[in-house]
Amino acid sequence: MTAPLFFADDLAGARVGDRVLLAGDEGRHAATVRRLKVGEPIQLADGAGLVLSGVVASVDGPSLQVRVERVRREPDPAPSFTLVQALAKGDRDDQAIEAATELGVDTIVPWQADRSIVQWRGPRGDRALAKWRGVVRAAAKQSRRATIPVVEPAMDTKGLARRTSSGRLTLVLHEEATTPIAAVDLPADGEVAVVVGPEGGISPAELGALTGAGAISVRLGSTVLRSSSAGPAALAVLLARTRWDVAQPIE
Repeated sequence: MTAPLFFADDLAGARVGDRVLLAGDEGRHAATVRRLKVGEPIQLADGAGLVLSGVVASVDGPSLQVRVERVRREPDPAPSFTLVQALAKGDRDDQAIEAATELGVDTIVPWQADRSIVQWRGPRGDRALAKWRGVVRAAAKQSRRATIPVVEPAMDTKGLARRTSSGRLTLVLHEEATTPIAAVDLPADGEVAVVVGPEGGISPAELGALTGAGAISVRLGSTVLRSSSAGPAALAVLLARTRWDVAQPIE
């Protein structure tokens, strides 16, 4: 079983043999919720790829000291994967971004699609964005990821079309598409974006705007998936073709 991972700031410069303090919410979780004991293995990550592996050296109330035994940095992902997730009702979009994070997505873009019932405006939008970032951080921690995916501010279809036209390979999941996602040629590096519509589907105008900007309409299979499962399913197909066969797990 892999050692539990916790996120911490100011890890840069740490060397083997150093003692690093884990305090705050993460220290409290490690010391009082997980009840880690002296000598137990632990990992600390900065959320940007730096990982310290070591053992608990001491526990002091809601914090603990970690003796560093190994320092490593995760390589930049190639290619990187982005999930463009349409806002959905209930907690379906939360489910989608949580699973996508566990699978290995690198960036998440909330999409205010035409048929999205949920609207992110003003303070409500700020709270919703903060919630998504919290969901992603928790999922990264649970899955022992060294990096926390970036959650960008929400954008509308015009913004998404501009993003698509910048040269990224963008795959739009659509039930009427004829190209299987497994048949698309993938780049060795750069970014691959997967666009998932809301429960009501992607409108013809939206599909036209995105494909007109260079996106490719693709399908997963013969069934129609919910917005909560379509993105993770597509990412699993793409990651299996690229990074999963060479990725090294966190120890």
